Amino acid sequence: MDPRISFVTLAAHDLAASRRFYVDGLGWAPELDVPGEVVMIRAGEHLVLSLWDEATFEAEVGRIGRGDGVPPFTLAHNVGTRDGVDAVLAEAQAAGADVHDAEDREWGGYTGYFADPDGVRWEIAWNPGPIGLLVLPD
Repeated sequence: MDPRISFVTLAAHDLAASRRFYVDGLGWAPELDVPGEVVMIRAGEHLVLSLWDEATFEAEVGRIGRGDGVPPFTLAHNVGTRDGVDAVLAEAQAAGADVHDAEDREWGGYTGYFADPDGVRWEIAWNPGPIGLLVLPD
């Protein structure tokens, strides 16, 4: 198996709200949009963000673990400049996201977070090191 991720699938508590956030708010174009079931958005050259209705997700994958707190993962969107972090966070806030302001990190980068309608945290990062440059588009 080669090391790559093809789909990131999120179970959406309110698919319509998630659609409004990603499509209408952030301006991302769906590749597949089945009302009440799924919205699929190309998120990279070979990567799709798949937003599934929670009940449909559970029927296929199994019961969702529930509890208080932040989901135990983040999705990250790296940008090429420090100012780019603030610009993306402002765009997410305008789309209705709960935003946690960016901060300088001890490892030399600058990152902040926003949450989508289901509380999924997106890290917006400027990472000037080699691993940060690895993930930026040409």
